[in-house]
Amino acid sequence: MRDDSPSRTAAWVAAARQMAQLLPAEAQLANDPYGAAFSYPKLRARIERLKPLAETRAFKQWIVYMQVRTRVIDDALRDFVARGGRQVVLLGAGYDTRALRLPELADAAVFEVDHPATQGHKKNVLAQLRAESPSRYVTWDFETRAMDDLPDVLEESGLDRRAPVFTIWEGVTMYLTDAAIDASLRAVRSWSADGSRLAMTYFAKDRITQPSLATRALKAVVATFGEPWRFGWVPSELPAYLAARGFTLDRDIALAAAARELLPPAYAALVGREDRRFSLAAPEAIGLAS
Repeated sequence: MRDDSPSRTAAWVAAARQMAQLLPAEAQLANDPYGAAFSYPKLRARIERLKPLAETRAFKQWIVYMQVRTRVIDDALRDFVARGGRQVVLLGAGYDTRALRLPELADAAVFEVDHPATQGHKKNVLAQLRAESPSRYVTWDFETRAMDDLPDVLEESGLDRRAPVFTIWEGVTMYLTDAAIDASLRAVRSWSADGSRLAMTYFAKDRITQPSLATRALKAVVATFGEPWRFGWVPSELPAYLAARGFTLDRDIALAAAARELLPPAYAALVGREDRRFSLAAPEAIGLAS
């Protein structure tokens, strides 16, 4: 993203979450009443005007995909809380509103880590909406600050590194370099006590290297916003990659497969290819591999 402006792709994501209310009830998987405001504050109250746009196939695909992606993470987070977890770190939080919209987090400490431009815009919009998020904001410029420093900064902000943490890394990995991925995972491992979980989304490598025509067009659009796609994993190589950085892979699924479990067939089919994925990992007890 550009240094002086908030993330545009994060605004798209947030708006899509709220536009789910334009879908039939059986296709609504996650309710976000704030999302559209991060694109344009008044849009939140005028969301019904977008119904004709939401009926087009391309936009419906985007909205449904975001519902599935949001829901699989929400469900994993709910399970963590049900098991007694009370700390959440959102790495590259964007316009995430889980601290506001999930009642399960009422007793949890939620830490949102993001770029100052995006975080500043988020605070301003929530203030206009008179919505007071319980999140603790950790302002972080990923381009200029070493990830090695982030665990200590989180601890200074109140994170208890002796207790389990649920780290959400959603919609971020595809924008990073190999070095940034490695440094980020090692930082997450350093604050992940026993019982912690890392929930992340990623692109299969061939989505980056061999994109379809539609994917190529979308890739070009996000690049114009200063947010080019750079990174993807080969799914079969992910377990070893994570193990070398101190994690055991618990679950790795295509979001298209999750859609088939969560949605009626006609809507599940909109999620399409198997190259957008969700994984859940736990810290290995032995710590980082050398």
